[in-house]
Amino acid sequence: MALRCGIVGLPNVGKSTIFNALTASSVPAENYPFCTIEPHMGIVPLPDPRLAILATIFNPAKITPAIVEFTDIAGLVRGASKGEGLGNQFLGQIRQVGAIVHVVRCFEDDNITHVEGSIDPLRDAELIETELLLADMETIEKRFNRISKLAKTGDKKTKYEAELTEALFNHINNGNMARSFQKNSPEDLAIIRSMFLMTRKPILYVANVDEVEIQNSIRNNYVQALFDFAEKEGNLAIRLCGKLEQEIALLEGDDKQMFLDEYHMPEPGLDKLIHAGFKLLGLETFFTGGPTEVRAWTIKDGATAPEAAGEIHTDFQRGFIKAEVIKYKDVVKLGSEQAVKEAGLAQLEGKEYIVKDGDCIFFKFNV
Repeated sequence: MALRCGIVGLPNVGKSTIFNALTASSVPAENYPFCTIEPHMGIVPLPDPRLAILATIFNPAKITPAIVEFTDIAGLVRGASKGEGLGNQFLGQIRQVGAIVHVVRCFEDDNITHVEGSIDPLRDAELIETELLLADMETIEKRFNRISKLAKTGDKKTKYEAELTEALFNHINNGNMARSFQKNSPEDLAIIRSMFLMTRKPILYVANVDEVEIQNSIRNNYVQALFDFAEKEGNLAIRLCGKLEQEIALLEGDDKQMFLDEYHMPEPGLDKLIHAGFKLLGLETFFTGGPTEVRAWTIKDGATAPEAAGEIHTDFQRGFIKAEVIKYKDVVKLGSEQAVKEAGLAQLEGKEYIVKDGDCIFFKFNV
C-alpha cells in the first residue's frame, strides 16, 4: 500500500518547486527506479533509518524501501469546480489520491505574482476547500437525482441510499466537509466511498516560507493562521521552504548535513512532509528480512497479520497460517534474528494479531 498524495495549490505558490525537490531525491535505480507514471507523477522512498540498520544485520543482496507516490496536480484557480482554468483535470486527479498536500504561499516576493493579488494563506486555503466542496455537492446531487427516481419503486435498499445521499448533500450544503459526516456503518461507508468525494480526503497543509522564516522557532502570523485553520479542520500542517528543499535534494552525505546545520534544520523538510502524510492517513511500516532482501511495507494502523501478508502477495493472505514476529528493537539490541529466537523473544502469532509499527515478520502460509 503506497501512500498516494496529490500536491495542490494556487498558481505560483511553490507547488511544482516542492514536487521537483521530491523527485530529485527519487529511489535508487536498483530498487524502484524513478518512474514517471504519467506527466507530473513520481515515486520517492519513505525516509526510514531503521531500514539501513536492519540491512547491516541481515546483510541482504537488496534493500527496498516503502514508497510514496506524488502527483503534481494542475494549479487551481477560483471557479475550478465549474471548469475554470484546468479545473476538470485538477478535480479528476484529486479523486485518485489518498491524501491532499496543499501548498500555501506564506512568503512575500514582489517578483512572483499572486493570482489573488495579495498574500493571505487563510483565504487561499479556504478558496481551494470551497472549490472541492462545490464539486462534491455537484457529484452528490447527480447521485441523488438518479437514486431518488429508482427509490420510487419501493426497494428498501435504494430508498435508504437516497435518504443517506440527501442527508450528505444537506451536510455539505451547510459548508461542512464530507469527512465530518457522522454516518459510519459499513453500509454507509460503502455508499459514500463509491462517490469518490474530495472533501473526505485528509489534507496536509504545507506553509511554504522563505529562507529567513524557516530558521525562526516562532511562526509568523501567516503560518500560524494556516496552522490554526488546519487544526480546526482536523488536518495537519507543516512548515518548509521549497526553495531550500530543492537545493537540499541535490546534496548528499556531509554536504547535505552541513547545509541542514547551517539553516538549523534537524531533517529535510521533505522527510517531515512524508512522515506527516503517513500520520494523517494512519499508516505504519513493517519489515521483512533475509539474505535476499530487506524490505519495508506500508499498512494501515490496526491491520491484522493476514492483511499485512496480503500486502506482499494475495496468496500469503489467502493461505495464512502463522506469522513469526520479531520486534525491531530486539533484533537491533541482540544483533541477529537467531539471537532473538535463542532469547525466546520471537513470537508465533495467529490471524487476530495486530501488526505493530516496526515489526519484522516472517509469514507461514499454504495455498
